[in-house]
Amino acid sequence: MEQLLEILSEIQPDVDYKTCTTLIDDEWLDSFAILSIVSELEEAFDIGITPADIVPENFNSAQALYQMVKRLQEEG
Repeated sequence: MEQLLEILSEIQPDVDYKTCTTLIDDEWLDSFAILSIVSELEEAFDIGITPADIVPENFNSAQALYQMVKRLQEEG
């Protein structure tokens, strides 16, 4: 989770990722930030994020992103 929070903070530093649960709903993340996050997560965690994974439910919070990463790692 710490590595994920570091990645998010580098991409969009002015967000409190530990408490925010509306990253997409409140437009904290724009499409460029989402693409950057996808790219960084794929590289850092050796996973493949498909367009089907890029939905608000997976990107609204750091916890949701973490759960998606864990799921994709398990699916291998």
